[in-house]
Amino acid sequence: MPILPGDDPAAVERCAQTLAAGGLVAFATETVYGLGARADDDAAVRAIFAAKGRPADHPLIVHVLDVAGAEAFAAQLSDAARRLITAFWPGPVTLVVARRPGVAAVAAGGLPTVGLRCPDHPVARALLQHARARGVPGVAAPSANRFGRVSPTRAEHVLAEFGPELAVLDGGECREGIESTIVDCSRDPPRLLRP
Repeated sequence: MPILPGDDPAAVERCAQTLAAGGLVAFATETVYGLGARADDDAAVRAIFAAKGRPADHPLIVHVLDVAGAEAFAAQLSDAARRLITAFWPGPVTLVVARRPGVAAVAAGGLPTVGLRCPDHPVARALLQHARARGVPGVAAPSANRFGRVSPTRAEHVLAEFGPELAVLDGGECREGIESTIVDCSRDPPRLLRP
């Protein structure tokens, strides 16, 4: 599949259909390009680990459209988590929270917690919106590169890494160029895990 224009609703819908069917899609965020699969489909998420060559016990961040999306994966959102959501979502901040039992176990690397992020990029947000309309509550998406390699900040980087079989929703050069901040809100007080 060629690189697809992220500002084309038909291309976004095509990628949302791929996600809904359990396939992989790469897409722009404000941090780096992500390699996504529907987070509630363990087989689809395993395909991310296989494509990246990433160890299965390394948790993935689940991208959600809003607080309602976060609540589909979180056992609960603490007061601290809700304050951070109000202050920083949408944006490059991932919150680690207690995971709802029976949901996204593979994406969470088998842990009782899950990392949730609400991206602030029009392409990512459009994809999440289209995917939600197709029954996808959130998209597990680590950086779209092979494990241990430099995270991609342009669609061409993803194409070079994975080849033309992977659909890449192009959103131009990533604004931040580095991965999101991670705050562990599963403990009190919360702890900064990655600046």
